[in-house]
Amino acid sequence: MRNFIKTVIAVLFLPTLFFVAGQTARLLYAGFGNLQTMLCLLVGGAVYAGIHFWLYNFSCMYVLGHELTHAVAAVLCGCRIKDIYVGKDSGYVKLTQCNAFVALAPYFVPAYSVALGVVYCGLELWRDMTPYRLFFVFALGFFTAFHFIQTFKTLFEAQQPDLKLAGGKVFSAVSITLVNLMVLAVMCKILFPQQVSLTQALYNVWGGTYNTWRILVNYIIERTFM
Repeated sequence: MRNFIKTVIAVLFLPTLFFVAGQTARLLYAGFGNLQTMLCLLVGGAVYAGIHFWLYNFSCMYVLGHELTHAVAAVLCGCRIKDIYVGKDSGYVKLTQCNAFVALAPYFVPAYSVALGVVYCGLELWRDMTPYRLFFVFALGFFTAFHFIQTFKTLFEAQQPDLKLAGGKVFSAVSITLVNLMVLAVMCKILFPQQVSLTQALYNVWGGTYNTWRILVNYIIERTFM
Protein backbone atom coordinates (compact mmCIF):
# COMPACT_ATOMS: atom_id res chain seq x y z
CA MET A 1 0.00 0.00 0.00
CA ARG A 2 2.81 2.39 0.87
CA ASN A 3 4.51 1.75 -2.50
CA PHE A 4 1.19 2.35 -4.28
CA ILE A 5 0.82 5.73 -2.58
CA LYS A 6 4.38 6.64 -3.54
CA THR A 7 3.66 5.66 -7.13
CA VAL A 8 0.60 7.94 -7.17
CA ILE A 9 2.70 10.78 -5.74
CA ALA A 10 5.33 10.20 -8.43
CA VAL A 11 2.69 10.38 -11.18
CA LEU A 12 1.35 13.61 -9.70
CA PHE A 13 4.84 15.09 -9.93
CA LEU A 14 5.23 14.32 -13.63
CA PRO A 15 4.15 17.82 -14.77
CA THR A 16 6.64 19.33 -12.31
CA LEU A 17 9.34 17.02 -13.66
CA PHE A 18 8.59 18.19 -17.20
CA PHE A 19 8.93 21.87 -16.31
CA VAL A 20 12.03 21.32 -14.16
CA ALA A 21 13.65 19.58 -17.14
CA GLY A 22 12.77 22.53 -19.37
CA GLN A 23 14.08 25.12 -16.92
CA THR A 24 17.30 23.17 -16.31
CA ALA A 25 17.91 23.04 -20.05
CA ARG A 26 17.32 26.80 -20.19
CA LEU A 27 19.82 27.39 -17.36
CA LEU A 28 22.43 25.24 -19.09
CA TYR A 29 21.90 27.23 -22.28
CA ALA A 30 22.25 30.48 -20.34
CA GLY A 31 25.62 29.22 -19.11
CA PHE A 32 27.00 29.69 -22.62
CA GLY A 33 27.02 33.39 -21.78
CA ASN A 34 30.29 32.47 -20.04
CA LEU A 35 31.69 30.42 -22.90
CA GLN A 36 35.11 29.70 -21.41
CA THR A 37 33.70 28.21 -18.22
CA MET A 38 31.04 26.22 -20.08
CA LEU A 39 33.62 24.79 -22.48
CA CYS A 40 35.83 23.70 -19.57
CA LEU A 41 32.83 21.98 -17.98
CA LEU A 42 31.87 20.21 -21.22
CA VAL A 43 35.43 19.18 -22.03
CA GLY A 44 35.78 17.70 -18.53
CA GLY A 45 32.62 15.68 -19.07
CA ALA A 46 33.73 14.58 -22.53
CA VAL A 47 37.12 13.45 -21.22
CA TYR A 48 35.49 11.25 -18.60
CA ALA A 49 33.06 9.80 -21.15
CA GLY A 50 35.93 8.95 -23.47
CA ILE A 51 37.92 7.27 -20.70
CA HIS A 52 34.87 5.39 -19.43
CA PHE A 53 33.77 3.94 -22.76
CA TRP A 54 37.17 3.27 -24.32
CA LEU A 55 39.73 2.82 -21.54
CA TYR A 56 38.48 2.16 -18.00
CA ASN A 57 35.07 2.37 -16.33
CA PHE A 58 36.12 3.18 -12.72
CA SER A 59 33.56 0.70 -11.34
CA CYS A 60 35.36 0.18 -8.02
CA MET A 61 35.61 3.94 -7.49
CA TYR A 62 31.88 4.27 -8.17
CA VAL A 63 30.99 1.44 -5.77
CA LEU A 64 33.06 3.12 -3.03
CA GLY A 65 31.31 6.46 -3.51
CA HIS A 66 27.92 4.75 -3.82
CA GLU A 67 28.18 2.87 -0.54
CA LEU A 68 29.73 5.78 1.34
CA THR A 69 26.86 7.99 0.18
CA HIS A 70 24.40 5.42 1.53
CA ALA A 71 26.30 5.48 4.81
CA VAL A 72 26.44 9.28 5.11
CA ALA A 73 22.74 9.59 4.26
CA ALA A 74 21.95 6.95 6.89
CA VAL A 75 23.94 8.81 9.56
CA LEU A 76 22.17 12.07 8.68
CA CYS A 77 18.82 10.29 9.13
CA GLY A 78 19.83 8.84 12.49
CA CYS A 79 20.27 5.27 11.26
CA ARG A 80 22.98 3.03 12.67
CA ILE A 81 25.44 1.33 10.33
CA LYS A 82 25.95 -2.37 11.09
CA ASP A 83 28.33 -3.29 8.26
CA ILE A 84 29.74 -1.91 5.03
CA TYR A 85 31.42 -3.73 2.16
CA VAL A 86 32.97 -2.39 -1.04
CA GLY A 87 34.00 -4.78 -3.82
CA LYS A 88 35.23 -4.29 -7.35
CA ASP A 89 31.77 -4.39 -8.96
CA SER A 90 29.34 -4.38 -6.03
CA GLY A 91 28.95 -3.54 -2.37
CA TYR A 92 26.44 -3.08 0.40
CA VAL A 93 25.66 -1.21 3.60
CA LYS A 94 23.72 -2.95 6.34
CA LEU A 95 21.59 -0.56 8.40
CA THR A 96 19.27 -0.77 11.37
CA GLN A 97 16.61 0.95 9.23
CA CYS A 98 16.20 2.57 5.83
CA ASN A 99 14.08 5.19 4.08
CA ALA A 100 13.70 6.54 0.54
CA PHE A 101 16.37 9.21 0.98
CA VAL A 102 18.94 6.72 2.26
CA ALA A 103 18.09 4.21 -0.48
CA LEU A 104 18.27 6.71 -3.34
CA ALA A 105 20.95 9.13 -2.12
CA PRO A 106 23.79 7.68 -4.27
CA TYR A 107 21.68 8.08 -7.39
CA PHE A 108 21.15 11.82 -7.04
CA VAL A 109 24.09 13.00 -4.92
CA PRO A 110 27.23 13.39 -7.08
CA ALA A 111 29.53 12.39 -4.23
CA TYR A 112 32.85 13.12 -5.90
CA SER A 113 31.63 16.44 -7.29
CA VAL A 114 30.50 17.46 -3.81
CA ALA A 115 33.84 16.34 -2.33
CA LEU A 116 35.67 18.35 -5.00
CA GLY A 117 33.60 21.44 -4.17
CA VAL A 118 34.32 21.06 -0.45
CA VAL A 119 38.06 20.77 -1.11
CA TYR A 120 38.02 23.78 -3.42
CA CYS A 121 36.09 25.92 -0.93
CA GLY A 122 38.38 24.76 1.88
CA LEU A 123 41.49 25.75 -0.09
CA GLU A 124 39.94 29.16 -0.80
CA LEU A 125 40.02 29.83 2.94
CA TRP A 126 43.81 29.63 2.79
CA ARG A 127 44.64 31.19 -0.56
CA ASP A 128 43.11 32.79 -3.64
CA MET A 129 41.98 29.96 -5.93
CA THR A 130 40.84 32.19 -8.80
CA PRO A 131 43.84 31.27 -11.02
CA TYR A 132 42.82 27.60 -10.68
CA ARG A 133 39.09 28.06 -11.22
CA LEU A 134 39.05 26.66 -14.76
CA PHE A 135 40.92 23.56 -13.58
CA PHE A 136 38.24 23.16 -10.91
CA VAL A 137 35.48 23.55 -13.52
CA PHE A 138 37.15 20.96 -15.74
CA ALA A 139 37.37 18.52 -12.80
CA LEU A 140 33.74 19.29 -11.89
CA GLY A 141 32.66 18.39 -15.42
CA PHE A 142 34.72 15.20 -15.21
CA PHE A 143 33.19 14.03 -11.93
CA THR A 144 29.67 15.16 -12.83
CA ALA A 145 29.85 13.06 -16.01
CA PHE A 146 31.19 10.24 -13.84
CA HIS A 147 28.09 10.51 -11.65
CA PHE A 148 25.56 10.55 -14.48
CA ILE A 149 27.15 7.84 -16.60
CA GLN A 150 27.74 5.52 -13.67
CA THR A 151 24.24 6.11 -12.29
CA PHE A 152 22.67 5.36 -15.68
CA LYS A 153 24.83 2.25 -16.05
CA THR A 154 23.96 1.02 -12.55
CA LEU A 155 20.22 1.51 -12.98
CA PHE A 156 19.94 -0.17 -16.37
CA GLU A 157 22.47 -2.99 -16.18
CA ALA A 158 21.19 -4.74 -13.06
CA GLN A 159 18.19 -5.00 -10.77
CA GLN A 160 18.71 -2.57 -7.89
CA PRO A 161 17.13 -3.48 -4.54
CA ASP A 162 17.48 0.19 -3.57
CA LEU A 163 14.60 1.07 -5.89
CA LYS A 164 12.26 -1.38 -4.20
CA LEU A 165 13.29 -0.17 -0.75
CA ALA A 166 12.64 3.44 -1.76
CA GLY A 167 9.10 2.81 -2.96
CA GLY A 168 9.19 1.10 -6.34
CA LYS A 169 10.57 1.78 -9.80
CA VAL A 170 8.14 4.56 -10.77
CA PHE A 171 8.67 6.55 -7.58
CA SER A 172 12.44 6.00 -7.73
CA ALA A 173 12.72 6.96 -11.41
CA VAL A 174 10.78 10.19 -10.94
CA SER A 175 12.66 11.07 -7.74
CA ILE A 176 16.10 10.35 -9.20
CA THR A 177 15.40 12.29 -12.40
CA LEU A 178 13.86 15.24 -10.59
CA VAL A 179 16.62 15.61 -8.00
CA ASN A 180 19.40 15.18 -10.56
CA LEU A 181 17.88 17.97 -12.65
CA MET A 182 17.74 20.15 -9.55
CA VAL A 183 21.39 19.37 -8.81
CA LEU A 184 22.29 20.46 -12.35
CA ALA A 185 20.31 23.68 -11.88
CA VAL A 186 22.12 24.50 -8.63
CA MET A 187 25.47 23.71 -10.26
CA CYS A 188 24.60 26.16 -13.06
CA LYS A 189 23.87 28.86 -10.49
CA ILE A 190 27.19 28.25 -8.74
CA LEU A 191 29.20 28.31 -11.97
CA PHE A 192 27.28 31.06 -13.78
CA PRO A 193 25.84 33.34 -11.06
CA GLN A 194 25.41 36.30 -13.43
CA GLN A 195 23.71 34.39 -16.24
CA VAL A 196 21.45 32.13 -14.16
CA SER A 197 18.43 33.01 -12.03
CA LEU A 198 17.12 30.16 -9.88
CA THR A 199 14.33 32.37 -8.56
CA GLN A 200 12.95 32.89 -12.07
CA ALA A 201 13.34 29.18 -12.83
CA LEU A 202 11.40 28.23 -9.69
CA TYR A 203 8.68 30.74 -10.58
CA ASN A 204 8.40 29.25 -14.08
CA VAL A 205 8.22 25.70 -12.72
CA TRP A 206 5.53 26.68 -10.22
CA GLY A 207 3.52 28.57 -12.84
CA GLY A 208 3.76 25.77 -15.39
CA THR A 209 2.81 23.09 -12.86
CA TYR A 210 -0.11 25.12 -11.49
CA ASN A 211 -1.53 25.88 -14.94
CA THR A 212 -1.17 22.25 -16.04
CA TRP A 213 -3.09 20.93 -13.05
CA ARG A 214 -5.68 23.71 -13.33
CA ILE A 215 -6.37 22.71 -16.95
CA LEU A 216 -6.46 18.99 -16.09
CA VAL A 217 -8.77 19.44 -13.10
CA ASN A 218 -11.14 21.69 -15.04
CA TYR A 219 -11.21 19.18 -17.89
CA ILE A 220 -12.00 16.29 -15.49
CA ILE A 221 -14.76 18.31 -13.78
CA GLU A 222 -16.32 19.25 -17.11
CA ARG A 223 -16.24 15.66 -18.34
CA THR A 224 -17.57 14.23 -15.08
CA PHE A 225 -20.26 16.69 -13.97
CA MET A 226 -21.30 18.59 -17.09
